[in-house]
Amino acid sequence: MAELLSDRARLIESSGIRRVFDLAAKLKDPINFSIGQPDFPVPEAVREAAREAISRGQNRYTPTQGIEALRVRVARKLYERNGIAGNADDVLITSGSSGGIFLAFAALLNPGDEIIIPDPYFVMYPQLASFFGAKPVLVDTYPDFALDPARVAAAVTPRTKMIVVNSPANPTGAVIDESTLRAIGQIAARHGLVVLSDEVYETFVYDGARHFSLGSVYPNTLTLNALSKSHAATGWRIGYAHGPRPLLEKMKELQQYTFVCAPSFAQEAAIVALDVDTSDHARDYARRRDMIYDGLRERFEVNRPSGAFYIMPKVHDRDATEFVERAIAANVLLIPGSVFSTRATHVRLSYAVSDEKIQRGIEILTGL
Repeated sequence: MAELLSDRARLIESSGIRRVFDLAAKLKDPINFSIGQPDFPVPEAVREAAREAISRGQNRYTPTQGIEALRVRVARKLYERNGIAGNADDVLITSGSSGGIFLAFAALLNPGDEIIIPDPYFVMYPQLASFFGAKPVLVDTYPDFALDPARVAAAVTPRTKMIVVNSPANPTGAVIDESTLRAIGQIAARHGLVVLSDEVYETFVYDGARHFSLGSVYPNTLTLNALSKSHAATGWRIGYAHGPRPLLEKMKELQQYTFVCAPSFAQEAAIVALDVDTSDHARDYARRRDMIYDGLRERFEVNRPSGAFYIMPKVHDRDATEFVERAIAANVLLIPGSVFSTRATHVRLSYAVSDEKIQRGIEILTGL
């Protein structure tokens, strides 16, 4: 059977994150820094809205683009919070932000196209680019994970189609400042490029950092977001996309033949979710960020992240594999940096875990 698999499918590699996720199920009460999902519950008002939707029979297909009431509410949120103007017809409800990434890449990328991606990166970007026959062009952001517009400009070629930005970023927790994003928009405008702006961690910014949406100033931006992180609804698969109408229309058509629609009950609950403030959880993660950063910096070279709930210390000059193996042997799960990067020197930790486990994990990791 393996011989019958498509060449395209053979390009996809099993996610290193999922491998560690599966390993976690086999360990007894591990200190699990590997899972990139919030550890707080979906807010009660949102859960109740989902239960009511199910009870009312909202369990059938919805329009492919999403129910109108939710698209109207998303458009209002994007205008009020992100400065992105538009109406319900400029919004597509997706199956999580990952669904939006897949649809966008499918709609935009031809074999031989190039897509600029900052390194480190979210694992889906280069994998899906290769799946659609495009070439990922990686822009190094080490050692401080700050995106340099000059490096982005130097990476542009006649084959470039898209630039990806992810802020706050997975896996680094870096927040791209407004001036840098405006510079990226100017580069994209000069070359007629699309920018995909993955903003799923926008609610988690710290130290006075401000989230800025490039879509507010550069029209050819596809803005992606979801409830997965902001409202801890990772399993509900509810996200949204906003961007140029021709791109959204093609993404909608592609959704008809793939995801069909986002889950119906979750769409109903999302209307309520967008009125629920979860900023108290962001403040709690800022405190935990301080805990883990202060605990790791005496032993490792580490940047203080300004967003998301990840930290990415350097643990080896060349290859962190042995360090990761020793950590797992000590019942601490983390993700090798090579999963997210061409470099293997770092590891990614999610601090969306209890204070007690953060403290225990620090003690173990700094002793390795």
